[in-house]
Amino acid sequence: MWMSYKDLKAGLRSVAFTTAVPFSDDRRDVQYEAYETNLEAIEAANGSLFIPCGNTGEYYSLTRDERIGVVESTVDAVAGDSTVVAGAAGSTKNVVDLARTYDEIGVDGIMIMHPDHTYLHEEGVRRYYRDIAARTDLGVVMYKRGPELSDDAIASLSTVENIVGVKYAVNDIQAFSHLVDRVDDEFVCINGIAERFAPSFALEGAEGFTTGIGNFAPAASMALHEAIEAEDFERARRIRNRIRPYENLRAESGPNNPFAAANNVPAVKYGMDLAGLVGGPVREPLVDLSDSDKERAETYYARIVDSGYA
Repeated sequence: MWMSYKDLKAGLRSVAFTTAVPFSDDRRDVQYEAYETNLEAIEAANGSLFIPCGNTGEYYSLTRDERIGVVESTVDAVAGDSTVVAGAAGSTKNVVDLARTYDEIGVDGIMIMHPDHTYLHEEGVRRYYRDIAARTDLGVVMYKRGPELSDDAIASLSTVENIVGVKYAVNDIQAFSHLVDRVDDEFVCINGIAERFAPSFALEGAEGFTTGIGNFAPAASMALHEAIEAEDFERARRIRNRIRPYENLRAESGPNNPFAAANNVPAVKYGMDLAGLVGGPVREPLVDLSDSDKERAETYYARIVDSGYA
């Protein structure tokens, strides 16, 4: 039985670990046992909110069976009082079908990925979310990465009973602040651009943030959240400043590449390898970190670990 929408909203007001998926060296297979071990390291640092099958989890490089397998492994691996919100994308029918399977597995909610379609109409986007929400009892989290899911659409969709929140992954404090003022206090707005701007977004109403580096430095992410909750922003900035170089590396394109943020997932996976976990290779259309970026990652990783999260 899925948790109540009230309990799901409470679970979302935390650090959301967008979990990376370890592949075999030839990239063909998901290493489910290693994946579950990686999750145990997050729980050991008191992480309790998990988002499998997001962008950090290379959703679009997974088959349908692999997506289901990753979600099932997540539910099996984490404690019963943890919150699992599984990612889904594609056609309305595809998302509803996945939501039904995820529900049977025992997730607490679904996160509908940012609209990915060559041709869009704003009213069609609204209908997409409304139709999905109407066809599942699970709580639904929207995911905004750009203008395709407008703030007007989010505000109107926030009144749907089982649309419980939004992962806001656009670095626009002004727009985010206006959105928070437009939605009900119970609707959960999550900072979706991770630790770099967590203090700023928190001041404007973000009640949690997503993390990628939490896959390999979960204690640092949790310490930042604790400092923000305690309104100890001096400590929060200190922790953020230790984390920021690694986050900046993730935002880079990598050498000989015109596309932004291609380092995002491979940098997370390399950090996991540095932490003694299993990150491993990425699948195409991504590539692994260059040797020079690996050297920088090692330096930045040491800064995070050596900080003591003070």
